Amino acid sequence: MVLAKRPVATEGTVRSWLLEGLQTDRKQIEHGPHVKHSWWRVMCLTGVDYFSTLGYQPGIAALAAGLLSPLATLFLVALTLLGALPVYRRVAAESPYGQGSIAMLEKLAPQWWGKFFVLALLGFAATDFVITMTLSAADATAHLLENPFMPDFLAGQRVIVTLVLLALLGGVFLMGFSEAIGLAVLLVFAYLALNAVVVATALVHVLQAPQVVVDWERALSVDFSSPLAMVGLSLLVMPKLALGMSGFETGVAVMPVVKGDIQERIAGTRRMLTAAALIMSVFLVFSSFVTTVLIPHQEFAEGGKASGRALAYLAHQYLGDWFGTAYDVSTIAILWFAGASAMAGLINLVPRYLPRYGMAPEWTGAVRPLVLVFSAIAFAITIIFDADVDAQGGAYATGVLVLMLSAAVAVTLSARKKRQHKATAGFAVITAVLAYTLVDNVIERPDGVKIASFFIAAIIVTSLISRATRSTELRVTEVHLDPLAEEFLNEASGDIHLIANEPHERDQAEYNDKLREQWINHRLRSAEPVLFVEVKVPDASEFETELRVKGEERYGHKILTIDSSAVPNSLAALLLHLRDRTGRAPHIYFHWAEGNPVVAMLRYLVFGGGDVPPLTREVLRKAEPDPERRPHVHVG
Repeated sequence: MVLAKRPVATEGTVRSWLLEGLQTDRKQIEHGPHVKHSWWRVMCLTGVDYFSTLGYQPGIAALAAGLLSPLATLFLVALTLLGALPVYRRVAAESPYGQGSIAMLEKLAPQWWGKFFVLALLGFAATDFVITMTLSAADATAHLLENPFMPDFLAGQRVIVTLVLLALLGGVFLMGFSEAIGLAVLLVFAYLALNAVVVATALVHVLQAPQVVVDWERALSVDFSSPLAMVGLSLLVMPKLALGMSGFETGVAVMPVVKGDIQERIAGTRRMLTAAALIMSVFLVFSSFVTTVLIPHQEFAEGGKASGRALAYLAHQYLGDWFGTAYDVSTIAILWFAGASAMAGLINLVPRYLPRYGMAPEWTGAVRPLVLVFSAIAFAITIIFDADVDAQGGAYATGVLVLMLSAAVAVTLSARKKRQHKATAGFAVITAVLAYTLVDNVIERPDGVKIASFFIAAIIVTSLISRATRSTELRVTEVHLDPLAEEFLNEASGDIHLIANEPHERDQAEYNDKLREQWINHRLRSAEPVLFVEVKVPDASEFETELRVKGEERYGHKILTIDSSAVPNSLAALLLHLRDRTGRAPHIYFHWAEGNPVVAMLRYLVFGGGDVPPLTREVLRKAEPDPERRPHVHVG
């Protein structure tokens, strides 16, 4: 029997449109949207973020590593293929419902500590995904405004242009998820094709003018004393290239969108991650090489023609302004839509955690309200940071690396638990490398941690407020009775009388004293058949639960026992279940609790107990508005 009430949409209203496709059933949320897509189509959705970094990654590598850019990029590719890819292939297998590495780590910390740990990781995920939207839109604006054909009236209007791009992105998702994937496929194929033309043309020019490679090698030999020095410096600057590793966490977050059953979903996601990593690695290696040997280094600096747009510089130089403009348009389009993968990650990740914790309203199970909320946040961040790409880069890299490190830790612990010694050692090495990369990035750009801390604090505060305001919801989805509990109810004739008992010693004296107390307080007839009901709270941090009521007989007394996250809510759900089963409102008997009511409310919010009688009545009042059908609560 399903008890918990859900938001109801009114036909033909704005509310109905906003809540279309609302998912509140946890099993349906895990299964994902009804419309599934082939892995390669989903790869394009996650790839708009990953592949779009080609728009600025070669320039970042050139500024960070100088002449060593190709070597530093090789190390980044090695970390991607030998580190991030194996880690996330395993995450896909062990967390196939879209929760990613966060779900694997959630099990390590018990109860409330686990919830706060997850909220902190969600803060970093929100940092990664939201900054992906704002940074990519800001970079698309930079490409747009730097094109020679752009009208003069847009000069200096980067904030307004960025806000327009973010609004258009939100509009695509308001139309529907499938429409977003269709647009992503078109943009990715066009962008990769144009990049292939630019890189191939640049390689032809290198082959036709091998002197540029000779000059590059000579410059390396002058600047560095030995190959070992080159390798060492490349490893030191490699963390600054971490933006080129984005997209993996989004890939596992959107797993429920991949077509097929669980095993097909896992296999498809692994193919998606592998294909994206290989494609990107090829482009990164060749693009860093051709941009390093063909573009004067001063052009990479701020204000230079290749600043943030190295491949676009080559497109204009070797293929003309018309092709260069076409390349600019595709770059602008994919950078604008790079936020789509982030938006997809958010609207798939949030419903799997916060509503389950009671830390977000049930409407967060619908796509459109989430799109509006995250679009508003993206607007605010764009205005705060003045649509500056560099100002947001530290936060972006921090979010990406924290999630990658958490995934590496999760799979290392998983392999250790399964006694897979070689896998444990390999993942431990990857964890160490990612930890070094993260620490180096944080030291270099501490603003990323500050921004992530703001997201974490905001998520925790709003989540706790939501949890408090939703605490008196029914919170029980179904009630199941075991055979002995069924027998007790079948034997009861007339009205059902329940005595709420907080179990202690559970000996004969406890039940006899409790029964005598209720006879005195409530004038129950001695011949009136009664059932004791006891609720234990193993984990008060959980929100929704299924009640499994077990029957037990001790010292001649019939007892119903329940394990649940909150005592009042469980008692209310049981009473409603008994009313619907028998057609008569049952009675439950309490004695008044002693102590401060404010302290009792805090105990209820944190430990699931508190002042049970009035809270039980309040839950019943909210769940059943008709007083005539409401079960009876007696307190004495």
